[in-house]
Amino acid sequence: MAHGAGGKATQTLIAGLFLPAFGGEALRELGDAGVVDGLALTTDSFVVKPIRFPGGSIGELAVNGTVNDLAVAGARPLALTLSFVLEEGLSADDLRAEVDAIAAAAAAAGVEIVAGDTKVVERGRCDSMYVTTTGLGRLDPRASLSTGSLRPGDKILVSGPIGEHGTAVMLARGEFELEAPVESDTRSLWPAVDALLDAAGPSLRCLRDATR
Repeated sequence: MAHGAGGKATQTLIAGLFLPAFGGEALRELGDAGVVDGLALTTDSFVVKPIRFPGGSIGELAVNGTVNDLAVAGARPLALTLSFVLEEGLSADDLRAEVDAIAAAAAAAGVEIVAGDTKVVERGRCDSMYVTTTGLGRLDPRASLSTGSLRPGDKILVSGPIGEHGTAVMLARGEFELEAPVESDTRSLWPAVDALLDAAGPSLRCLRDATR
């Protein structure tokens, strides 16, 4: 499980297996999105239980998470592809709710769903649904962002409270013996990045979507 949690075990897996096998120049940057010929491309799979939690749901999270990977690469989000893995017996109401959440989040982020795929697996082989999204964006000419640009003394800015989303999900699972008015902060970051590019210009060296 640790190898999929985004920490040191994930980095060891990437460096030891994936980079030697696949590592072209764009991949070796290990950014939130790969950049090729002025276009940014990213992909992500979303597995969350329960699929709805205070402040959001798996569908909304899938759109915003992918759009944000593009945004922190300095790319204006353009389009998404969408893939569902659905558990046998998933209610039509639950599926409709997530489709509606995806449509609303995509509209708010200004991106279009341009392609997709759906698979159904046997009951018990999936927790309700898994969602995979791939995002395409166009690199903004104001952006020149990379970890290689970082310098000692650079200031680190955090866009909001840390840990709200994870805490909201854990509360929804009942993992804490308490109740708290905590909600996921899932949303598109492109408007904030757009304003930051305007305000900071070349002084903005690097952005990351610090989801874990």
